Amino acid sequence: QVRLVEAGGGLGQPGGALRLPCAASGIIFSHNIMGWYRQAPGKQRELVAAITSGGSTTYADSVKGRFTISRDNAKNTLSLQMSSLKPEDTAVYYCNARPVLSVNGYWGQGTQVTVSS
Repeated sequence: QVRLVEAGGGLGQPGGALRLPCAASGIIFSHNIMGWYRQAPGKQRELVAAITSGGSTTYADSVKGRFTISRDNAKNTLSLQMSSLKPEDTAVYYCNARPVLSVNGYWGQGTQVTVSS
């Protein structure tokens, strides 16, 4: 079965840092585009960052320069390093896997990130 398990959520301070890991199983990890999405209260789910199997990355303008997405194809893991946190980063963060050339993908259960002083 396909499983994407996020962790690392919790309370962060403005200006601080958090790291979100995602462990994948049941997929050929290196054949998937991986991404982090987030959904804030009352808002649509949005793409935060994505990384291809080859390591090419893209970021939302709101997090560019502050967040770093990475993957370890040998360990089937995805990571989002968040720094310079802002209250606006508060959201549920979701790990996503999408096979190349596929419309559909897979989602993790989500992990809550709250940035507050």
